[in-house]
Order: sequence, then C-alpha cells, then structure tokens
Amino acid sequence: MTPDDRAQSEAFVAALEAGDLAGVRQVPKGEAHTHGPFGGDRAWLAEQTGRDIVPLRQPLTALAQMDAWTAANVADLFKGEAGQELGWRGAFVRACRDGLSRVEFGNDVWYITQGAGDAPALFDRIAAARDEICPDIEWTPQLGFSRHCKPAWLWAWLTPFLEAGGWRALDLSGQEDAQPIEVFQPLYRACREQGLRLKAHVGEWGSADDVWRAVEVLELDEVQHGVAAAASPAVMRFLADHQIPLNVCPTSNVMLGVVGRMEHHPIRVLYDAGVRVTVNSDDALVFGVGVSEEFLALHRAGVLTAAELDQIRRWSLEPKPGPAVA
Repeated sequence: MTPDDRAQSEAFVAALEAGDLAGVRQVPKGEAHTHGPFGGDRAWLAEQTGRDIVPLRQPLTALAQMDAWTAANVADLFKGEAGQELGWRGAFVRACRDGLSRVEFGNDVWYITQGAGDAPALFDRIAAARDEICPDIEWTPQLGFSRHCKPAWLWAWLTPFLEAGGWRALDLSGQEDAQPIEVFQPLYRACREQGLRLKAHVGEWGSADDVWRAVEVLELDEVQHGVAAAASPAVMRFLADHQIPLNVCPTSNVMLGVVGRMEHHPIRVLYDAGVRVTVNSDDALVFGVGVSEEFLALHRAGVLTAAELDQIRRWSLEPKPGPAVA
C-alpha cells in the first residue's frame, strides 16, 4: 500500500467511525452496480426540473412493485433524447458528489428503439456528459439486457452496439425467472468474443444454485447482487475459488424485502467466506442512498467493521480486465 493509499484508508476508517458522511464521500470509491439515469442525484435533478423525487420510504415485497414505482415517479423524466441527456448528466453529478473515481453504467440495448439516437450517438452522448460533469472519473461503458425480452429482439438491438464498438461490459437484469439462463448464452458468448466483461443480476430473488449456474453458463466475470449465495457454503467456496465478485446493494436488498434488516445482511457471511464483495447503490433515486451512505449504513448496523469496509472499498478500485474510458 502506498503512502497515499494508507492515508485514504485512515481517512475512510476515521470518517466511518465518526459517522461523518462528508468525510466518507471525500475518499475514492468505485461503483459497479448502478442503473444510469436511475442512479442520478436527487438535489441536482430537482434544481434542473423543479421536481423532487422522494425515494421509497417503506419496503416492498417484489421487483414488480419497484418497476411500478419507477414508472409512476421517475421514468417519464428520462424519455426521449432530452430526457436521456438529463439522466446521464444526473448520474455523473451523483458520482462526483459521492466521491466515486470509477463507475460502470450505460444503456439497455432496447434504448436504440426509443428515438434517442443510434448506437454510436448513444455512446458519444454519455461520454460527453461525463466530460462535462465529471471529466476525471473512470467510466466503464456498459450495455444491458432485460430478461423478459425475446432473444431475436436482443440480437437485433445488440448488433449495432457491437459493430459500433467502445462498450466494455454487459449486464442482464429483470425478473430472474422470466426465461431460463441458457437462453442468453449465445448472446453472452458473442459479447465475450468482442472483449466485454460479463455480469448478470442473479441470486437477488433466486437461489444459491442459480448463482453458480449463471456463472458457469454465461461465463460471468462478476455477479450483480448474488446474496442468495450466502445460503450455500459450496457456492461461496466456488465464488471465492474462482474470484467472482458480487456487486452487492444493501439498501436495495432491504427495501425490496430480500433482507429483513440491515443488521442481518448476508454480506457479512459472504465476506467471512472469502467471497470478494463490493458495496453499491443500485438505483440511488429509488432508494435514496449513494455508495457513501451504503458504507455508513453497514457500519452503523454493525455488519462489518470500518477496516473491513475499507478493504471492500479498496477492492472496488482494483483494475479490471478491459479498458474503461479514462
């Protein structure tokens, strides 16, 4: 650890132990699990639009309830070219204010059908928002699939993005039982051939075995959520042995009813089993927290010590395969 790294770790630990949110925000962090415009900055968006997006206050019991909430409260802000521009800028504003030095997000491939530009234009517009708002942040451009979409649709939407180039990661999200994971294997292999780092939402609602299967079938480099793995020592050993990180979103897990209370969050079990985890916000506008608040919440709940949380913070900053946009 360099002297600068040591000083950052000391500052981070001290800020956590003092409950100092501003201090936590000042220390560099990475975020690998956030959803573009839905990860925007609430105060900044209120300044731009005159509309305050009040986050969820009570836990939900199903992903469909969250989808309904976002449709009613947030989604209309980000429609069309101007809405998408607002969303990307808000996401980078929040990244800057949260002390992120690295962030991964981008477009779901279906956006190509929404009149917000072709594949090269979409990439350039997000990059321009980064350059305007937070030019020093390292951005990993990420494509997304939705589990409910037919494979033929996904192929049609994905192809222009792969032809345009520049995209560095792929994620799969949505209702975990919408389609068998094997449906997406050819699409993932095509993205692997183009050098994309592969991720997928799995083990949020499903089982530990679902996590293992998704990693093997899709050849995943990382898992989004994956907290169900904590129920199986064998799956945790598999993840640890193969160095598959889980990009965990603690408040999201509590607010969606995956975890009953923050004090009982399985990130503790995963960490103790040697699984590499990171701390992320998921949808900051929906859940009302950034990465810094997530770290503070875990510390206040006694889930992990400040030193353990600093180790997780440092993991989020380690280099990953494939170039980001520096």
